[in-house]
Amino acid sequence: MKKNQIRLRVAIDGPAASGKNTLAKQIAKKYNLLHLDSGKLYRYFALQVYQSKDQKVNYTKLKQALKKLTLQKLKDKKLTTEPVTKIASIISKKKRIRQMLKKVQHNLAYNPPKKFNGSILDGRDIGTVIIPDAHVKIYLTASLNVRAVRRYKEYKKLGIKTTLSKVKSDIRRRDFEDTHRKISSLKPAKDAVLLDSSFYNTKAAFVEIDEVIRNKIKRLNATKHKSL
Repeated sequence: MKKNQIRLRVAIDGPAASGKNTLAKQIAKKYNLLHLDSGKLYRYFALQVYQSKDQKVNYTKLKQALKKLTLQKLKDKKLTTEPVTKIASIISKKKRIRQMLKKVQHNLAYNPPKKFNGSILDGRDIGTVIIPDAHVKIYLTASLNVRAVRRYKEYKKLGIKTTLSKVKSDIRRRDFEDTHRKISSLKPAKDAVLLDSSFYNTKAAFVEIDEVIRNKIKRLNATKHKSL
């Protein structure tokens, strides 16, 4: 990272299977940003619960697990299994869990390793709760049918046996839970750029978001030069 370079903070929110994680990875690669899929943090906690003998939330053990957390551990394939996914959906509603993980997300967003030019986080409350002062906020969505097909294809690649109707039903249920949650409910930030990817392929959606980021960087640099 160059001296005095602005450390960019990007927030991408949206419902399940809207494509936010895929696009966040692409943006992170282009702009050399630390990428964090916030959902993986809840899955990491869920895995600890799943692997415990009684499968109950033990906050002491979760704190210990948090101390051992690395970005590499968030790539564990066990995090995508159905049992872990179900537990993650349940514990994500707990206020104490969200508070514990908010600190982790906040730290990575504002203090990424020096080798990065900033950070990009994707989730459901990034632009509204985690980094409300993000330089760029994107709210990415798509129709239920489109998202169901996307998630179904993902599961097939992972070898997870299911049906399209079940996937659609699960996403519909998750949408309701996310938007009606009392704590950090899913909703676009007031200043977020709204993008419906129902009729976009990944490349087209990337172009749209990339333009938003490039324009923001230009404005930030212009403002910085004026203040010098």
